Amino acid sequence: MKTSTAVTVAGVTVATGVLAYAVYFDYKRRNDTSFRKKLRKDKKKVEKSTAQLQVDDATASAPTAEQLRTALLALQKEPLPVSPQEKEGYFMNQVSLGEQMASQGPAFNLPSALAFYRALRVYPSPVELIVLYEKSVPTPVFKIVMDLMNLDVQTRAAGYYDSFPDRSMGVVIKVIQEPTEKKILVLDKDVKAGEVIFTEKPVVAVLDHDLQETGTYCTYCLRSVSPQDAVIPEVDRFNSVYCSIDCEARSKHQSQNLLFGRESVLPPALLPLGDIPGAAENRNAAQTAFANYLKSDGKSLPLLVARFAARQVEAEINKMIPPEMRASDAPAIDESAQYDHMERLRYVDTEVTQDEKTLLSNVLAAALPGLERLLGDDRHDILKGKIRYNSIGISFNGGRDDKPTPKDRPEDIERTRTPYGTSRQIGTAFFYVSSYLAHSCDPNVRPSFDETGTSELSLIALRDLKKGDELTMAYVDVAPGPDESAVDARRRRRQELARGWKFACECSKCVADLVTTEISGAESAGKDGDNDLGVPLEEARVEEAVARVEAQLAQVAVSEPPVAPAQELAL
Repeated sequence: MKTSTAVTVAGVTVATGVLAYAVYFDYKRRNDTSFRKKLRKDKKKVEKSTAQLQVDDATASAPTAEQLRTALLALQKEPLPVSPQEKEGYFMNQVSLGEQMASQGPAFNLPSALAFYRALRVYPSPVELIVLYEKSVPTPVFKIVMDLMNLDVQTRAAGYYDSFPDRSMGVVIKVIQEPTEKKILVLDKDVKAGEVIFTEKPVVAVLDHDLQETGTYCTYCLRSVSPQDAVIPEVDRFNSVYCSIDCEARSKHQSQNLLFGRESVLPPALLPLGDIPGAAENRNAAQTAFANYLKSDGKSLPLLVARFAARQVEAEINKMIPPEMRASDAPAIDESAQYDHMERLRYVDTEVTQDEKTLLSNVLAAALPGLERLLGDDRHDILKGKIRYNSIGISFNGGRDDKPTPKDRPEDIERTRTPYGTSRQIGTAFFYVSSYLAHSCDPNVRPSFDETGTSELSLIALRDLKKGDELTMAYVDVAPGPDESAVDARRRRRQELARGWKFACECSKCVADLVTTEISGAESAGKDGDNDLGVPLEEARVEEAVARVEAQLAQVAVSEPPVAPAQELAL
């Protein structure tokens, strides 16, 4: 009892002391100015100390560059789910795991970030998810997620040209820095004049509008077709014909069905249960409106863009189908997404009318809701600008003479890369590798389609070339016409290049022609206006995201010793 009484008395004494101090503290806080200042000063010290401790904890738990690289390489080897249902379950599990890890403290920041990054890899709108992450994920974890993304992009970008183009083509892509950064196509072997350097199939191809209406060329491969041998599809809006059942099937898979057909774009195994009321009617109306627009417009670019978008859909859907369920004629999956190739190409600003955007968007949405987001924001404009800048005109045996004269203004005429002139082509095609061919008015190679009689391109050497030589082609007809002087030919080709590709040609031939007696006399006096082309040396550019990554890679190359891809992976 004595002990209990003593403890009670001590407790009361302490409580009374604490209460008295609290009363005194409150009195001083309210009435003593210097005391309040001291309190505020002490509070700031505590807050600063706490913040520094948090920073130290985050820094101590932040992974090193080597840890990030090792973790990313392991993550890249993990298989991804295939079906939409599997992706949804995978996404939810990884987000939940990331949240659990983040709540366990700084030591779990890297595992948490890896879980969030796994979820990001299967989410259909990565940019949207990153915005959500920024608002909801702890800052140290979010920073690691972004570091992983940047490292992933840099890794793919650094090794991209090690595997593209395929080395069997005998060419490589080289990045040069002067006068401005540019990618060029370089020989990886010696060749003789007249030798075929490589052949390349187009990603997409389109017949000129006037020939499409005649039904005398294959809509897919552009081969000449006789009426008795033509394969005519059951459903068609363009008077399409094919030279074979194989071409018809490939066209259907790649774009024709999505843009102008009736069948579902999804295979039976992935179809949702039941038909949506009115879906068939909506799709028919959207396709009819788009087809009518293409016919009235009469140009190739809108259909080339639409077919490229359809091919992107085809590639993504094909990835969702298990190998054993794919059709026998379905194309092989390209591990490098089509936009991985496309995003690196140069382009010029190109206007896309609102009608064109809306009509194609309606076709995509009617085929499968959500597809319209494929060309959202400014994606449609950039894609059209890239196809416009890089497309090549297809001509057989020197080209034709019966193409209708365009009624557009000279600056609005569709132009394609062809040494025979756009007026002699039968169609337009877009190629990945050949897009890197630079222009020269004194070219050392030429694209030929006579070798195959189709849209498959054969690149032929015009003279003996050595390994390491840059390959150049003529984007326009550089030969003087029958009644054209050298001055007029130079002016014409430079104006065509300025209007079509937005650069003032300064190739060796243009420079050499300028200093000849005849041309230098006319131009020094400014009589022909050839120097006033209205464009700088080069208006074409690459996408900002690609430019940033390549700039980072260039800095790394300067500050660090070069690391071979195999050695880099070993790290």
